[in-house]
Amino acid sequence: MATAASPPAGPAASSRASATRSRAGHVSLPAALPAEGRGDSATTCKELGLYSWKRRIEDAVIRVEMTASNALKREEAQRIKHEEVLQSRSLWNNPAKSHEALSALSDAIRAVDHLKDLLYKAEEAKLISQLAGMDVINGELFKQAYDISLDASEFLDRYEMYKLLKGPYDKEGACIIVTAGSEGVASELWAEKLFDMYTCWARRQGCKEGLVEKTSSTSGHIQFAAMEIESEYMFGILSGEKGMHRMINSSIDTYGTEEAISARVDIIPLFLDRSLNFQLDDNDLEISPSLSECGNRGGATVRVQHIPSGVAAESSGERSYFANKLKAMSRLKAKLLIVITELGLSGAKMIDKQAVEEKYYHQTRRYTFGPRKLVHDLNTGIQLSDLNLVLEGDIEPFIRGRIISRHG
Repeated sequence: MATAASPPAGPAASSRASATRSRAGHVSLPAALPAEGRGDSATTCKELGLYSWKRRIEDAVIRVEMTASNALKREEAQRIKHEEVLQSRSLWNNPAKSHEALSALSDAIRAVDHLKDLLYKAEEAKLISQLAGMDVINGELFKQAYDISLDASEFLDRYEMYKLLKGPYDKEGACIIVTAGSEGVASELWAEKLFDMYTCWARRQGCKEGLVEKTSSTSGHIQFAAMEIESEYMFGILSGEKGMHRMINSSIDTYGTEEAISARVDIIPLFLDRSLNFQLDDNDLEISPSLSECGNRGGATVRVQHIPSGVAAESSGERSYFANKLKAMSRLKAKLLIVITELGLSGAKMIDKQAVEEKYYHQTRRYTFGPRKLVHDLNTGIQLSDLNLVLEGDIEPFIRGRIISRHG
């Protein structure tokens, strides 16, 4: 099994951490205390709450030093192990295995580098905190140390989460597909809102976005939307999002009526550096429209359905009918591959349509609008009251909870 790559720790991660801190409402520290306001250091510290900040920094540093040090030893051992495997001459006779070994070594090297950088940041935060607590108390130094400690803690959280992603396709990129339900324009507007939520989330993560495509209904609203994210481990991170996402409008009248609007979210793996060796019987496929019906014009939506299972996929973002057909076929194969793996089947012909509907069309999350706003994730049981924050892309608690409950 390939070593899980550590999450990125560049500027995007720092900006995300800063945005998270801002949303959480952390108190900003003064750049420096005025000379006449310093007086007794202990009293001033207590008045500004700097002792509390210093304690948080120390707790974060201790956690990083303990956890990251052990993780570094493990990753170093994995790196040495993968290097020894690559030294085996017989390995190069098998291209698939050699590619897997190279990928695992690359992950281990990257993890080692990031963990070393993490320990350096922890040491830096500790030193800055100690300097700030000396003769002159400098609020800006405390703020700098606190920001560093938060970035380090956030990185460690992501690293630990990534280590849980050990599924056969967890390392792949992901294609997020949102399809409006059967409630007409209201469902299409809800699908558009969900798609915007995932777009905001991907941008906050600094993900590499690929193709984005949208198919509108006659009303001009989204009926189908897809976004490809070409970053590693996105499938493993987002796979728990699949299912029905239901918006509930709670009425404030005496009857307590509720209006439910739904949209379906599909998460399929986006294979970044390998092709799918997965064959389907042409007699089991239904392709619409046919080439003769639409011509080879660009933008035509092509839908491919696997008749025995009822699983379907479509594409409209390519420049020609043939390119859209190829993309739709690739997405269908990826969908079926996940169904086969999760249901423990030997092939596509063994898929039961009823089993697919029960497993993949269940309700995943409820978003309640009205006097009591609430987002309830049915997979994890997590409930959040800040509906607007969730719809702005802050779905990390659900993602983390799902990964821990599934793999932890």
